Amino acid sequence: MKISIYLILIVVTFLPLISCVYHELEAPSSSPITDASLFEEINAAGFEYYQGGAILTPASASPHGIFRLRFNEEALSSLDATGELPVGGTFAEGSVIVKEVYQNNALYAYAVLKKAPSDVNAGNGWLWSEFGPDGSSLFSIAAKGNGCISCHDDLPNRDFVRTFDLH
Repeated sequence: MKISIYLILIVVTFLPLISCVYHELEAPSSSPITDASLFEEINAAGFEYYQGGAILTPASASPHGIFRLRFNEEALSSLDATGELPVGGTFAEGSVIVKEVYQNNALYAYAVLKKAPSDVNAGNGWLWSEFGPDGSSLFSIAAKGNGCISCHDDLPNRDFVRTFDLH
């Protein structure tokens, strides 16, 4: 009788512990990146302008024209002491690079790169998009950089960012 009571006490005591051990924790859910959420992200605080916000002019043919460039903190952490990504370097995951494109001295568009290699819409590790100043999608991340990558995939290799060599 005592053995039965002890067995029942042991089962009652350890059964909850055993069930906790085998209980799988769910990974925290993260919202998928969309064109709208990326536009919100580029309008948040925490960006720093390249070369103090100077207007940059392309040194060769470019579909973007004159622009200003800004980086979020993750992208900034990848730059060297000269403020550029070294040849052969890569940007940190989560890096966001925003090119503010101007026409006739007015903001015309945002060309955006976000380093998100595991995202289903990533093309060569980046989300590629363009927005009008009002947030309208001019080039969706769903296009996976089609039409962008061929120009950005040129030497010297700076993780698909051409600014440091062409402007």
